[in-house]
Amino acid sequence: MIRNVAVVSTGSVQIRPQHARRDGSPLLWWLLTSRVWTAPRPINVYVIEHSDGLVLFDTGQDRSSVTDPGYFPGGIAGHLYRRLAKFSIAPGETLTAQLDSAGYDIADVRTVVLSHLHQDHIGGLPELGHARIVVSAAEWATLAKPDALLNGLMRKHIELPGLRWDTDAAPDMFGDGTLMLVPTPGHTPGSLSLLLRQDGMPSMLFVGDLTYDVSLLESGDVPGVGDRRGLELSTALVNELRRQHPSLLVLAAHDPAAAAMLAS
Repeated sequence: MIRNVAVVSTGSVQIRPQHARRDGSPLLWWLLTSRVWTAPRPINVYVIEHSDGLVLFDTGQDRSSVTDPGYFPGGIAGHLYRRLAKFSIAPGETLTAQLDSAGYDIADVRTVVLSHLHQDHIGGLPELGHARIVVSAAEWATLAKPDALLNGLMRKHIELPGLRWDTDAAPDMFGDGTLMLVPTPGHTPGSLSLLLRQDGMPSMLFVGDLTYDVSLLESGDVPGVGDRRGLELSTALVNELRRQHPSLLVLAAHDPAAAAMLAS
């Protein structure tokens, strides 16, 4: 049973406009030439109060990424990371601190669902050695690929000692129909979303980087990072789900409107 859903943010991120909304130009072109950043967007972590313990959807960005000069790789890969995103994370915007500010104890987190393994979704992993970490098998397999680092996967921040990974979680996570894993590949091959259904609450779909803004999702626009066809198919799937369930809330990892939608 689910009692409540909240959102916290581990700082903010700025990306390129073509990142948020694909405009047809090649990724490397806009990544290397753009001089424009979007307005800051939140790095959302969703907190679900389930009777089996707290469930997190994503874990935000690690503050070490803005304080530790060695956090990112060097060379060409590091240059691309710096061109892709710009982060702002205050001392009180760690995952533990943000949960505490919202009235939660990180020790009560039992399960974490990662939409995918990019840095701004796995940043809280060092604080979650006590929890089960759910990621899709398809996403986990991408870690072994030779181009993993260039595709945004920093293994040294993912494969941490002591973490309890679950790459084979049942779609019905708790066997009660309240939280269902939904594959939404496109941004990455193994991207996951999480569908919440609970009597007395609006249905909710938590998504990672399938979209950066619900208004873009509604118009069928897809982000500029990832497999275009996969993004289009997953966007169509979610929009069909919204058509069938008009009250469904779609809550994205970097949508500035998400907090207000949850509060309404």
